[in-house]
Amino acid sequence: MKKLLIILGFSSLMACGPSTEIVKSWRDPASMISESGTQKILVLGLVKDESSRRIIEDNLVKRQNGKGVASYTILTEEMLKAAKEDHLDEELLKGGFTHILMVRLADIEKETSYVPGTTTGYYGGYGRFYGYGAGMYSSPGYYQEDKNYYVETAVYSINPNKLLWTATTKTVNPSKMDKTINEIADIIGDKMRKDGFYIK
Repeated sequence: MKKLLIILGFSSLMACGPSTEIVKSWRDPASMISESGTQKILVLGLVKDESSRRIIEDNLVKRQNGKGVASYTILTEEMLKAAKEDHLDEELLKGGFTHILMVRLADIEKETSYVPGTTTGYYGGYGRFYGYGAGMYSSPGYYQEDKNYYVETAVYSINPNKLLWTATTKTVNPSKMDKTINEIADIIGDKMRKDGFYIK
């Protein structure tokens, strides 16, 4: 398996007004996973702390209709921190897994934007000049800073060891982890279906 990277996790997702979109995706055109096929999927959240990992994996396992297994049930925190591929390979072989679904926080990007002020004018009454002068009200513009969280989701087959599908989502100012993970999972699931590729 590809080298596991322990990435800063979802525990720092604090802000307001979540908004998620897919910014890029790819699928192996020669590969397909049938909904009626027999799969056993290891769901692995590569995050900084154990509580965040469990929340992420549990949310994603719920969507696999009994075919998903949370990695925290078989890979200890110490094994994950060691990031040794032989630990993962051993558990995948022993557990009879056919696929692995990995999720990681790829990047956090700050973005500053200017929000222009607004002006409201009233042109009735005693002429347009009076209305313009007395009825014009303004609110000043301001700068705001957003945090963009880029989350990468990848699906690998076990035998052969091959990347089948991947997508990166961008979430602006996520507020709650559960809500954000569900939002990402919904969007990822929709994209998989549109691509004709879905583990279910």
